[in-house]
Amino acid sequence: MTDMTHAMLKGSNVPLDTAAVRAVLRWTPGSGVPDVDASALLVGPDGRVRSDEDFVFYNQPRHPSGLVRHLAKQRGPEGLTDTLEADLGRLDAAVDQVVIAASSDGGTFRAVSDLRIVLYDAAPGAGGEPLAVFDVTAETGEETAIICGELYRRGEGWKFRAVGQGYPTGLVGLATDYGVSVDDAADGGSAGEAATDAAAPGADASPPTGASGATGPGQGPAHDPDATVVRAPGMPAAPPPPPVPPQPTAPPAPALAYGYPQPTGAPAYGYPHAAPEFRMPPMGPQFARP
Repeated sequence: MTDMTHAMLKGSNVPLDTAAVRAVLRWTPGSGVPDVDASALLVGPDGRVRSDEDFVFYNQPRHPSGLVRHLAKQRGPEGLTDTLEADLGRLDAAVDQVVIAASSDGGTFRAVSDLRIVLYDAAPGAGGEPLAVFDVTAETGEETAIICGELYRRGEGWKFRAVGQGYPTGLVGLATDYGVSVDDAADGGSAGEAATDAAAPGADASPPTGASGATGPGQGPAHDPDATVVRAPGMPAAPPPPPVPPQPTAPPAPALAYGYPQPTGAPAYGYPHAAPEFRMPPMGPQFARP
């Protein structure tokens, strides 16, 4: 254990004299500043996780071994913190490094100007002085995930390397690069695909009909000229309808309130043989639609 805090530059490394480490991400919240989440990946010599259980983050806060944990966020005098703890001395020998990452929710790291990672000795009875501090800066400003640092084996001990590598593809892209299987439905894709399929060409776009077979509000069942008429036994057949004389065509008149006056060519009061020259007198302007 050392009493000196190492202020680290990108790419530098420092040996760790402790087998238990607490890595704290710290930033200042505010208007327009996205939330930041810490995560850890337990990686083998091939640079990939052994299984999805080697990914520790807010939805999977504890590794099955119990040796790497994601703790709850806290608000302190210097801002918000999100913390990871790792018992490095007891990790499986197949774990070659623990990658510590940060991801943003609600914007890019362009708006997070004071993100830093601070390492502490997490052994029981250890003092509160940090072991190392690294100020993490976005390279392009478009990053939504950043590898802050790596805890990696070196001989019989462990070291910490300051990385600061950004990902514009967020936590999903970062985790996928390390071999984590990401469910496609996690981003709401299945719901979006269902909506797209419903509007796809060939989908049934016919308007629904009511229980009575109506074609719209206030309308009765649609007439089917080819429908078979069923009559009771002994009921005489209906006589054929009389031929309808052709009616002169005329341009449609604008619809007026209460149905007055009768449209041109329409029979007055429903009588089928009314004289075609018979019309209702025009009503006053109070019945006309504006």
